[in-house]
Amino acid sequence: MHPSHPQPRIQIQKSPDYRENYANSVQVRVSVWDFFLAFGLIHQESPDQATIENTQGIYISPQQAKALLNILSQNISQYEQTFGEIALEPQTHPFPVPQGPVH
Repeated sequence: MHPSHPQPRIQIQKSPDYRENYANSVQVRVSVWDFFLAFGLIHQESPDQATIENTQGIYISPQQAKALLNILSQNISQYEQTFGEIALEPQTHPFPVPQGPVH
C-alpha cells in the first residue's frame, strides 16, 4: 500500500441480527454484477433421493468473491499442512444442481 495512505484500523462488530449456521451445501450463481451464494443443508432420504434445504443466501461483489477465494485457499493450505489433505468425494451429482439467473 502507498506510504501516504496508511491502512485503516478495522473494528469488527456483530449486528443485532448476527447468527451463525452450519452448511454442507453451497450453490453459486453468477451475474455480471454479483455472485450469489446459497448455503444450506443436504438431507439424503435414500440412495437416489436428496433434498437441499437452503437456509441463507448472500450476495457478494466480484471483488469480494475473489478475496474470499484467496483467503479460503490460504486457510485450506494451512489446514492441510497441519491436519493432512482434505479428500473430496467423487463429483457425481445424484440430484440436479440448481442453475439459472440471479434474481
